[in-house]
Amino acid sequence: MTIRYFELKIDVSTIPHQKIQYCSSQNTIHTLFIISAPFSKVGNRGETRRMVRILIVEDSTFFRKLLKEALSARYPEIEISEAPNAEEALKKVNGFTPDLIFVDIGLPGESGLDLTRKTREMHPDIPIIILTSYDLPEYREAAMECQADHFLSKGTTTKKHILEMVKSILEK
Repeated sequence: MTIRYFELKIDVSTIPHQKIQYCSSQNTIHTLFIISAPFSKVGNRGETRRMVRILIVEDSTFFRKLLKEALSARYPEIEISEAPNAEEALKKVNGFTPDLIFVDIGLPGESGLDLTRKTREMHPDIPIIILTSYDLPEYREAAMECQADHFLSKGTTTKKHILEMVKSILEK
């Protein structure tokens, strides 16, 4: 988002907090303090919305970081939060309110399927992608019963496929 202040054009979408000193043509010094929330242009009409948020719920630090890096590289404007278990994820779902959630099935404590079920009860419109090593028919069926939107196998799903799926979900 760009704002105007006399002859200045200031892009406030890239830096959330800015201090700008400006000397006008009348030799008057102006100091501006700009505090802005992160926004991202989404949609084909150019409307401004809040930054897109993704939550990754995965107990493997390595896989969680790998997925976050892939998403951040492709979508640098997206805010990504992480949780290593269902308990922390539920807190983040209620406070962070993501636009998309990746959930592993095998989490310590409550399973990713239990998390999906609870999340769906509280937030029926948040898309949930199960991303797991348990690529068995009974897990796919259980994920669908918990109303997960997608089921992806860590062993066969490519980075390209994940990024394309994220794009298609966020463009809806």
